[in-house]
Formats: sequence, structure tokens, C-alpha cells
Amino acid sequence: MNFQRLTILAIESSCDETSASVCRDGKILSNIIAGQAVHEQYGGVVPELASRAHLQHIVPVVDVALRTANCQLQTVDCIAFTQAPGLIGSLLVGAQFAKSLALSLNKPLVAVHHMQAHVLANLIPEEKPSFPFLCLTVSGGHTQIVVCESPVKLSVIGETIDDAAGEAFDKTAKLLGLPYPGGPLIDKYAATGNPKRFSFPEPRIPGLDFSFSGLKTSILYFLKNAGESNVFKEEFAADAATQKQFITDNLPDICASVQNRIISILLNKLKKAVRETGITQVCLAGGVSANSGLRKAFMDLGAVEHWKTFIPAFEYCTDNAAMIAITAYYKYLAGDFAELSVSPSARANPETPTP
Repeated sequence: MNFQRLTILAIESSCDETSASVCRDGKILSNIIAGQAVHEQYGGVVPELASRAHLQHIVPVVDVALRTANCQLQTVDCIAFTQAPGLIGSLLVGAQFAKSLALSLNKPLVAVHHMQAHVLANLIPEEKPSFPFLCLTVSGGHTQIVVCESPVKLSVIGETIDDAAGEAFDKTAKLLGLPYPGGPLIDKYAATGNPKRFSFPEPRIPGLDFSFSGLKTSILYFLKNAGESNVFKEEFAADAATQKQFITDNLPDICASVQNRIISILLNKLKKAVRETGITQVCLAGGVSANSGLRKAFMDLGAVEHWKTFIPAFEYCTDNAAMIAITAYYKYLAGDFAELSVSPSARANPETPTP
């Protein structure tokens, strides 16, 4: 194989977005994503509906990715797919499609860990971090601090012990009566709000691990009490009409205050990780890294702390196949291939050394 002309077709189907990407020699030629509006009416992703939509989208998405890259399927050197973690029905669609292509074309197969791919999305741009680097990876299902020593050697040094930061955003949005997906709407309203108006607690979790369950509970009671308190006390409880009016009158400030606390939790732990490891090449990744407040606070902190900071472009933050393709590129060069017997997993294999 001539590695100078290595072309990879990658497929991502871990949740509710069907995506395909073509990567050649480590450069992304296409990154096509099909979303699923069907979930909006339910206020969240419905797994069965997600897997059915993947079945409808996967062929046209792959076709558009190949045509956009001006690439023929027969000239692809490798097929890659997301193996774990994610919704099992969704993962099965992408895995079986990728395995079928690999078998029919007699091409090697690369299985990619979704969270490793989020980290390595930082290797897509021309300006890349040098190794080793730290990455704060923040998504709807995961919150991690990862040390990346090479594209194929990553280790988690901090992670959430309960809920993820993205879940805290989504749960808050639901409590505020915002439509799904609510995280981006909190970011939008926060832009015009006062982040110091309301106070929410920061959990005292030792080490580099995170916790967001307590914060979610405090937000719940804060809204139930119409701002009187963020702890449960019967005398503070407000009726439904009062709660709704309080939210309506204070929505931008509530969003800004909640977002400010989530960001401070994330960045305080990241600052601690930099000091403990001495690594000053620092990256942000994951779906929540598209949040404008987090991006700005991360860059501002990096400037104060004299870090060299990196954030993927917006299209590479949320679930996408380009990050699967770039990860597969480095795994291919390392000779890390999968057998056709490989199975997707809703959770990460505990024996897998990568995050």
C-alpha cells in the first residue's frame, strides 16, 4: 500500500446523526451529516426511531460523501466506523453497513472509539497540537480530561462520576420549557443575560473527576422555588403559574448563570489538570465544545495561563464522520485493524486502553 494515497471512507452512527466522510492522506475531503428532526416532538432522542432513520439515511449520505470528495467507492483503501459507545441500534446500522462494504470490496476495516475520535478531531486542521496534549472532552454523554501521548495512546485522567455536562445543559433546558435540543438555546439566551445574577453551587469532588448531578438538583429546586432557594424547603415551593412567570421574566439571566457555573466547573478542573501534568498544549472537544460561552472562556483562560489552545471547527465538534476518518487514518498507519467479527457496543469495552 502506498501510504501517500491512503483513502478512507468513515461512517458515524452512534446517536441520531448519520454521517459519512472521505479522508485522503489525513486530509478531510468531505463530511456529510444527516440529522433527525423526528426526535424534536419527543423532547429527546428515541432510540428505535434513531436506528430506523439511520437505515433511511446511510446510503444517500455515503453516496453524497463520495461524490463530494470526487471519489469512487472501488478506489477506497479502508472502511472505518464507530464501534462504541452509543445507542446500540444506531451503532448496529453503521457497523453492519461498514462491515458489508469491507467484505464486498475486500478492504481492511477499522473500528473507532467515539470519544477517541472527538479528541483527535483536533488533528484535522493544519495547525495541530503537539504531543503530549490535554483534551477536555465535553458531550451529552461524557465529560473527560484526556492525556493524548500519540494518536493511538490516550488515557483518561478525569471523568464524570455521574452525569455529563451536556446532560446538565439539556436537563436545564427541559426544566425551562425550551424545545429539544435545548443546549444551544441556553447558549443563545445566555449571550444577553447576566451570569452573576443567580448563584449555583460548585461540587467539591476530589481529584480531576467531575459531578453534575448535584448541580442539576439545585437548578430543579431553584426553579420550583421561583428563585427563592436552590435547596428543597417546602416553604419556598411556588405554584406552577409563579414558576412559569419567574422563568419568563428571567430567562436570559437564568441561562447565563447556569452556563457560567457549568463552564467554571469544567475549566477549574482543567486548570488543575494542567498544573498537575505540566502539559500546556490544551484542546477542547465534543459536542458541548460548540457552546460559544465555553469556547470563549476556554480561550480566555488559555491566554491568562499561557497555554497553547486548540478547538475544532464547529462542524467537527458535534457527532460527525470526519473525526472517525482522521482517527481511522492514524489507526491504519499503526496497523490497528478490526476483524469482520467485531461487534458494536453501547458502552466502551473496559479492556480498551483508549477513552
